[in-house]
Amino acid sequence: MSVSAPGSGSGSAPCRFAHYFAICGLDAETGLEPDELAGENFEQSPLKRTFKSKVLAHFPENVEWNPFDQDAVNMLCMPKGLSFRTQADPREPCFHSFLITREDGSRTYGFVHTFYEEVTSPQICAAMQTLYQMHHAEHTPSGSASSSSSSSSSMDSLASSLDEAEVSSPGRGPARGVSPCGRCSGAYDATRDTLYVSKALCLITPMPFMHACRRFLSQLHRAVTASQPPPLPLESYIHNVLYEVPLPPPGRSLKFHSVYEPIRCQRPGPGELPLADFSLGEAFQLLGVENLVQLFTCVLLEMQILLYSQDYQRLMTVAEGITTLLFPFQWQHVYVPILPASLRHFLDAPVPYLMGLPSKEGTDRSKLELPQEANLCFVDIDNHCIELPEDFPQFPNKAELIQELSDVLLCFGLSPEGGAPLGPTPGHLRGRVLRDLVDDRKNGNLGGEALAVLERLQALATRAGVTAGPAGPPASPGKDGESEAGGRPPAGGGEEELRDAKLNVQLREVFANRFVAMFADYEAFVIQSAHDLESWLTNREQMHNFDKASFLSDQPEPYLPFLSRFIETQMFATFIDNKIMSQWEEKEPLLRVFDGRLEKARLYGARAPGLRTSGYQRCVTLRESAQAIEQRLMKIDHTAIHPHLLDMKIGQGKYQRGFFPKLQAEVLLSGPTNNNRWSNRTATAQRRKDRHRQHSDHLGLDNDLKEKYMQEARSLGKSLRQPKLSDLSPAVIAQTNWKFVEGLLKECRMKTKRMLVEKMGKEAVELGHGEANITGLEENTLIASLCDLLERIWSHGLQVKQGKSALWSHLLHYQAREEKLELQAESPVSNGPERRKSETGVPMPFLRVSLIQDMRHIQNMSEIKTEVGRARAWIRLSLEKKLLSQHLKQLLSNQALTKKLYKRYAFLRCEDEKEQFLFHLLSLNAVDYFCFTSVFTTIVIPYRAVIIPIKKLSNAMTTSNPWICVSGELGDSGVMQIPKNVLEMTFDCQNLGKLTTVQLGHDNSGLLAKWLVDCVMVRNEITGHTYKFPCGRWLGKGVDDGSLERVLIGELVVPVGDEEAGKQCRTPPMQRSPTQARRISITSLSARGAKPTGAQIQEAIGEAVNNIVKHFHKPEKERGSLTILLCGENGLVCALEQFFHHSFKSARLFQKNVFVWDFVEKATACLETADQMGDLQGGAPEPLGLTCETFCRYVNAINSTSRNIGKDGKFQLLVCLGARDRLLPQWLPLLAECPLISRMYEEGALLRDRTTVSTLVGVLQTLHDFNITLESSLIKGIQL
Repeated sequence: MSVSAPGSGSGSAPCRFAHYFAICGLDAETGLEPDELAGENFEQSPLKRTFKSKVLAHFPENVEWNPFDQDAVNMLCMPKGLSFRTQADPREPCFHSFLITREDGSRTYGFVHTFYEEVTSPQICAAMQTLYQMHHAEHTPSGSASSSSSSSSSMDSLASSLDEAEVSSPGRGPARGVSPCGRCSGAYDATRDTLYVSKALCLITPMPFMHACRRFLSQLHRAVTASQPPPLPLESYIHNVLYEVPLPPPGRSLKFHSVYEPIRCQRPGPGELPLADFSLGEAFQLLGVENLVQLFTCVLLEMQILLYSQDYQRLMTVAEGITTLLFPFQWQHVYVPILPASLRHFLDAPVPYLMGLPSKEGTDRSKLELPQEANLCFVDIDNHCIELPEDFPQFPNKAELIQELSDVLLCFGLSPEGGAPLGPTPGHLRGRVLRDLVDDRKNGNLGGEALAVLERLQALATRAGVTAGPAGPPASPGKDGESEAGGRPPAGGGEEELRDAKLNVQLREVFANRFVAMFADYEAFVIQSAHDLESWLTNREQMHNFDKASFLSDQPEPYLPFLSRFIETQMFATFIDNKIMSQWEEKEPLLRVFDGRLEKARLYGARAPGLRTSGYQRCVTLRESAQAIEQRLMKIDHTAIHPHLLDMKIGQGKYQRGFFPKLQAEVLLSGPTNNNRWSNRTATAQRRKDRHRQHSDHLGLDNDLKEKYMQEARSLGKSLRQPKLSDLSPAVIAQTNWKFVEGLLKECRMKTKRMLVEKMGKEAVELGHGEANITGLEENTLIASLCDLLERIWSHGLQVKQGKSALWSHLLHYQAREEKLELQAESPVSNGPERRKSETGVPMPFLRVSLIQDMRHIQNMSEIKTEVGRARAWIRLSLEKKLLSQHLKQLLSNQALTKKLYKRYAFLRCEDEKEQFLFHLLSLNAVDYFCFTSVFTTIVIPYRAVIIPIKKLSNAMTTSNPWICVSGELGDSGVMQIPKNVLEMTFDCQNLGKLTTVQLGHDNSGLLAKWLVDCVMVRNEITGHTYKFPCGRWLGKGVDDGSLERVLIGELVVPVGDEEAGKQCRTPPMQRSPTQARRISITSLSARGAKPTGAQIQEAIGEAVNNIVKHFHKPEKERGSLTILLCGENGLVCALEQFFHHSFKSARLFQKNVFVWDFVEKATACLETADQMGDLQGGAPEPLGLTCETFCRYVNAINSTSRNIGKDGKFQLLVCLGARDRLLPQWLPLLAECPLISRMYEEGALLRDRTTVSTLVGVLQTLHDFNITLESSLIKGIQL
């Protein structure tokens, strides 16, 4: 909670403790007006209905820098309108707070003390009597239980489910059995009953001094209910707090006087955490530590947060508590801790929000219809439980954080699980149990007998000296354990307040310490790109302000799921904006405190910069922060002027016990003339500030312009910051919804642009290696946020909510209609033009493009259990298939369905915006996403494989028994026999990920055992991704290199014509198997003229090694396939093969081709002979002999494998094993020195040039830094 200036408004706010005092209640002049907005339920007894309240008086009339908002104050003082009681009902006073957030984000706080006052107007009593008689006449047949039965039947809509029964009454029938008058509750008879109505006293202040305001108001009320009149007229105390009590200066404490006891308050100094007076201890007791940390995480990730409680003060305590813990960040979106009944339509807002929904006693959570729940965190405060959204990352070091918070709570005697404090005194405990019973929030459905027992218990308790609720003068069981109205709170705030303040600051320090540790080096990643404020503000949208990728790469692995999402939030963006702007203007207060802490941490060398560990460091400043507060409260710095007699008219405002007097407006409308030092001082300071402001206006930007820029900069992609509470005309609601529509469209544009820029930016640097894929982590974050955006768009303006995912619900409606039509027509779901064109002319059967088919794929995935999960999987699948825009267009083309499901103002019914939205999504087709394949790794996927022989040269069929094994990044299919004379097969297996290799072979049986294969095609039948594995070689004994099996390297096929428009900006293709031209024997290669030169070969080897090095420098999750880099078209094997081919003597021996492997085998034989004769041992150093021995061992192991991989396959295997075991640089000189070389290579061969060989050895040695692991398909069956 930051307060920029003391008045939280413009810079001209004087330092007054309170801005307004207001009284709300029943206006006897206008009489009883039903409150339609609160969802009136005429089935109910008139005493239970809600009636409109009014602001009866407020002082002063207006404060220039904080205009009085009558509607908002009335609505928040009495969110459920007036409530009536008779003498038979409990009437304890209660306290709650509220806040009003203005459109610029500044806040004003309100503190409200509500009590019951006897109705003296005969007209009102008569009106209530008439209403009751009418109600009674209508409901006589069904008896007195009618109100409860009717209410349960009308719980189907949001309004009735929340607003039907109580105002804040004791429930549907506490006094059903026996009330003091022996009649049913809710009955009213003017002749026998006394009628009471609620009235609220409210203090409006610029800063949240909750304890002080609570005490001030409760003492005012006590003065009215006490048997003796107060020492001075009430006007004196109100005038004093409005005009003569200043705000305590930063770092100081202040004492001022109320009716009975003095009140103290303190304000943190400039280097401390900002003021927060709402009890965090209470928030932790309400939810428990674990739940509160989870809620805190949801708030940080800007989800939709809905708090739910019967108690307004609890809503405020949790909302303010959780936003306080965000330091140094600030919540940037809709923030309404108490949502009045009339603003219920704001739950439809398709933006992040933090709202508090007052619940009714007995309302079942399951009956609560919320417009959208896909990204909702629902917090049921009264039942101490929270419902989290799916896909929810944990806060870093969550377990250690919970432990540290628990330790702090235990020090203060509070249980980390929430609930009652630990170890209260027995008297306190008994009082607590009784109070729980008395408290109308607990015994909403006690029958008459139980009530009678309760009354006896109460009488006993009073005699025993245990306070148990309303005995004698009504005492409020204050949530902090202080009995407000009857008993006396500790003088001036005392122990409890000090304890609360110390606990608050220690809990906040623990959270602040986490951010100090997490963002210790954030400044290093801030990008300062503009030279002056004006140019920065004008280009804010196009600029990158924070180097996210580098920041994340510097973080410990366990932090990444949370941090990658957090740095995409608006609160983080605003924090960085404030940092950048601090070079031109004064630092934003929270940023100043945070930067000061980082500076201090560096000074004490808590952590060496750049050293990233996920170790947990506990907060060390707990004691000193608590001491600062204690010192301020023990030693008061300032005392305000005492309340004094005012110049009042005599005879007015006479004291009448139990009634709040009509205050004399003349004395309260204006403050004292400037005769005291304090106001003089402020006036001078104010004039100085005004002069300074005018001066800076001349110097800098036009202030309005700057404010406009700032608002735009802060609300990037976020439409509405805050609802206006006052004006609720249909026109305003329509305009609000229009803002939402515009905001959603802008957000869609930003998100799609970001996804494209990220993806393409990565591709631009992907030299040579086509695995273009931004990190799984970052891509996942962006896609998750796209899923969230689509859910918000689909839940905007829903007529009736069905299920948790609005998008999936719409898809199901569409599917049901289409399948119905399909049955009628008995034709396939999708027709001709919808088909994808045949891929690159390959004979693969068509894969029909069908929205319904994609839905069925998702519905068949048993791993996904929820609707939200299915919607997200469907979005991912459509995105991967480049069909997201097309599918959604098809879904929305059924306009009758859209009209049935959505209100007129919904985003999906704004034609122009909808078209633009689909166009933005279409732009995502320009890049390849594997966001479905890479996330759902355990699902079973149907694949189709087609083997394409070269028909011109060979038998298309073979008599032998062929087999195939398909491998991908996530595993392989295992060896599968292909039925004889069949070239196409389908098989199901667990997701293989992106496909990398296919092993193809046969057993060489039968007469036609030779097989010339052009390529193998494999298609994932769910995503439609088709891979081509080129071969172009024979498989058979005695042909080509004699291979009976080959390992083929795959490439992803781009559907022809499907993406013509996106061709220029497509992802680079993956590498393929070495082509037929390179793989056919050396002799035919040399017969062709296109021999590569020595320089080209050396360059190719350098490039291949370079690509492998780059592969290992990427984060592990993004590396893609190493097999491609080793064995693919421009891979290491291919480059080394060309090196060995260079100037190879290629005489055909009896018309047989000579392969590199022939040379390797001869060299091995030669080296073995030399070794046996001792030639190598004698003249050569020891290591060379060892190298010779390992080389021969590897070659022999490859030769003796049971696999028939052919000569080229064996050479490939030798290179791969040599690279893995770091032996290649030792083997090369060995081969270059082999006596055989002069017989098999010409003079100018690269292998005979010592300089070239030693350069190549140096290049290959760079691979020694990396652990190369080979795919099992490559090294199967090798015994080393």
